Amino acid sequence: MKKRRKFMWKIHREGIVIIILSILLLLGVNGVAYQLAPYNAELHWKVGILSVLLFLIVLQFFRNPRREIQIADDNIIYAPADGKVVVIEEAYEPEYFEDKRLQISIFMSPTNVHVNRNPISGTVNYFKYHPGKYLVAWHPKSSTENERTTTVIGNGDAEIMLRQIAGALAKRIVNYVEEGEKVIQGKDMGFIKFGSRVDLFLPLGTKIDVEMNQKVKGNRTIIARL
Repeated sequence: MKKRRKFMWKIHREGIVIIILSILLLLGVNGVAYQLAPYNAELHWKVGILSVLLFLIVLQFFRNPRREIQIADDNIIYAPADGKVVVIEEAYEPEYFEDKRLQISIFMSPTNVHVNRNPISGTVNYFKYHPGKYLVAWHPKSSTENERTTTVIGNGDAEIMLRQIAGALAKRIVNYVEEGEKVIQGKDMGFIKFGSRVDLFLPLGTKIDVEMNQKVKGNRTIIARL
């Protein structure tokens, strides 16, 4: 017997309520259109098609592709998010390390998958949520002034920092980890609604495997090797 193929993606739990509300709202809009013009078939078609398109846009915001880690390795750092690499540089990290680190930033557009995943396995040595502004994600001060979370994962040999940053459209960051918790490489660690940016801070000397403007995928692209 042939095995049933699993769906390649599912809906993330963060989108369930919004999707239900979207369905109710769009049904209401179509109902009002019918009440106002019960014999205008052209209007009904236009409103219906527009409603379907809007629903598909909302649906794609919350898709959660099934992506298993191909090679589990404590020395491999996988991309924690889908998007484009917009920063690769040495930078001073003042919140936790208080020294220079290698910073790699991934910009998540509204069309990207918005799930964030653990880049390595280990223990969460530090976690903090910071309320803040909603500057555009590429603004130089967004990493220090925007709403954000900071997570530091240690694997026994090294520590890396992952920072979720809200942007102009992203008004809510969700993070599921807690300080002291053991996390598994590739598992969901958070979600940024409608996209934004994720910063990684790695030890100096880490071998970088990506380039500027390269498109990456969470759990697929190897960002660096410790």
